Order: sequence, then C-alpha cells, then structure tokens
Amino acid sequence: MPWPASREAGLSFCRSERLKPGCPRRLSPHDQRNQVRYFVVRSARQMNREYHRGYSQELHRDMEALVFGHGGSPLLVFPTSMGRFFEYEDRGMIGVLGPKIESGELQVFCPDAVDTESWYNKSVHPRQRVLRHLQYERYILHEFLPFLRWKNQNPRLAVTGCSFGGYHAVNFALKHPDVVTHCVSMSGAYDIHQFLDGYYDDDCYFNCPVDYLPKMNDDWFLTHWRQMKIVLGSADWDMCLDQNVKMSAMLNEKAVPHWLDVYGDHSQHDWPLWERMAGKYF
Repeated sequence: MPWPASREAGLSFCRSERLKPGCPRRLSPHDQRNQVRYFVVRSARQMNREYHRGYSQELHRDMEALVFGHGGSPLLVFPTSMGRFFEYEDRGMIGVLGPKIESGELQVFCPDAVDTESWYNKSVHPRQRVLRHLQYERYILHEFLPFLRWKNQNPRLAVTGCSFGGYHAVNFALKHPDVVTHCVSMSGAYDIHQFLDGYYDDDCYFNCPVDYLPKMNDDWFLTHWRQMKIVLGSADWDMCLDQNVKMSAMLNEKAVPHWLDVYGDHSQHDWPLWERMAGKYF
C-alpha cells in the first residue's frame, strides 16, 4: 500500500502538473485536505520526477519526498545535517545520476529528515532528541519503505547519504541488514555523543555505531553485515576522514567486507567531492 498507510478516508491523489524541478506548487485548501498529494513532474529530458506529501502516523506531521526515475535498483537518500528532501536535486547529485535514472537502471527516493527536531534540537532534553530520532527511524521503516516497495519491487535496497546523511545511512543499514543490501556513506560521521550533552542511555547506545559495532557478537547481525555491500568514501582533506578510517577498522575487526575509498587529491568535505563519488559508486 502506498505510503502512508491509509486511514479511514483512504488515499487521495491530486492531478499531475508540469512544474519546474525543485518547485512543488502551493496546494489549494482542497488539496491540503487530501491525505496524500501526488505529482509527476517531467524535466526537459523527460526524467520522471514525482513529489509526494503525506501524513506520518509515526511523526504526527506531514512528510515530503521526491522520487526520480521509473525503475531499476532503488536508492534511498538521507539528507545532510538539517537538510531537506530536495537537497540531492538542488546540489546536482540527481544531475550526476541522470543517465542511469533515465535509462531505468536506478530509481532515487529522497525522503525528508527531522534532524532539527532530533539530534540538532538544543531546545529539548537529549532524551527527547533520541526519541524523535527513533520516531523517524520507524517512519522510514514502517511508512516510507512500504511506499518505496509499492513503487519498486526490486529486491535490492541501497541507502546513502553525505556527511550526517552518511551517519543515517550506516546506522540504518547496520540496524536493519535484513532490509538493506547496499550502503554507501560519503564523508560520514558516526559518533552522536556531541548531540547528547553528556546524556546517554540504551537508545543512544544502539544509535551510535562507533559504540555498538565493536561489541556486536550476534551471529544474525554479523552474517547479514558480511553479505552487505558497504562503501565508506572520504578524502585526504575531508574533516571526517578519521571517522571513516576508524569505522573501517571496526568493520575489519568483525570481518565485514567493505571498501574504504579515500581520495588523495586534497578534496574537501563538500558537494564537489560527493558528486564525483556518486558518479563513481552508483
């Protein structure tokens, strides 16, 4: 069933329109009453582009997303720190992947994030931050992924993200290796202690890969991790290089195959590097 799961009113679909990429139209009051708003947008090159908006039962608010392409291997993209669902398009990443999207080799799903309500929300207690993150995780797992699977039945699922999006990708993949088959982190940062102001509990622990990965001895997780395709991309001038080197060492300790790819050309922690990585890895 399309995301989100329908309530008594069922699913409602709005008419399609031609829109400029990155510019979903303002919804009329009638449209706003619909549970799901659905648009198909075609660029000049006829790439399928869809804007979705729907109410999340887990997050108790509307969530937005963009979908690019008509088929192929599904790629779920987590935004960077406090980023939005349109970031991957606005920063040129969709343009880099355009040929594979248009040829039907790749379909890209860009859900929104709630970092400003979770890890970056300094106005609430750290316990509330991690709880909001857990709600977001359940939204991705129980609402967005069923929507993705409704649109794309390919058994593969790749997750990716740049910077803090890399944290989301790696953490989600390690926690749900029965769902994720490929994980690509670009300049990821994996230690969440900086967001907790000294607070720590079990929920924090199980969302901090640098803590739970070294101590994981469960054969179910280890077996699934060893079957996953994992890429850690970084560069010699990337401020997150050290975190990726350490993450690679942790994976090696658990005999988890992966690719630590460090660009040695003085590339920095920014979109030009990640555009090159996207063209290389996907």
